[in-house]
Amino acid sequence: MADAANVLLRPLRTRILEELAEPQSASGIARRFSVARQKINYHLKELEKEGLVELVEEKRSGNCVERIVRATGRAYLVSAEALGSLAHGALEATDRFSAAYVVAVCARTIRELAGLRRAADEADKRLATLTLETEIKFASAHDRAAFAEELATRIAQLTAKYHHAGAPRGRVHRIVMLAYPKPAPDNEKESSKSHEQH
Repeated sequence: MADAANVLLRPLRTRILEELAEPQSASGIARRFSVARQKINYHLKELEKEGLVELVEEKRSGNCVERIVRATGRAYLVSAEALGSLAHGALEATDRFSAAYVVAVCARTIRELAGLRRAADEADKRLATLTLETEIKFASAHDRAAFAEELATRIAQLTAKYHHAGAPRGRVHRIVMLAYPKPAPDNEKESSKSHEQH
């Protein structure tokens, strides 16, 4: 499972899987992405090796055989168990801006919450959690960077204000903040594809 997770944690491969909701060939995807067919073929082989892509049919054209493949699933969730040492390694990485690091943090959160929820249920207690969610549209990459810096500063100030390391009855809480581009609605994706084809 960790190998499958590693295969998925590559932007081009996730894009390929999105395209393979409907059966396609390597050459078709290569044309759509403006990427060499050999490169697409390589990634398809890796995806197929892990069972994420399956062969639908083979079409012969002269001396060539074109393989038509499709994704085996409509959606994929990389769990903490599937990540295994991959999640641990990503958490130790220095690049806090990588997608792999975000996935690893989410995997750890799922694993820890599952254990905490189980323990709370067994003790017939309520698990105290807090979730904050919002959306923001940045005008530029510069604004995004400035926001991240200011947010980090404010969080550090709040942490310093409320953190009491020596509190005898206190309990440590883990605070995680993530930011990633919001996926476009399906109708926007279809509209974009339509414009690209014309």
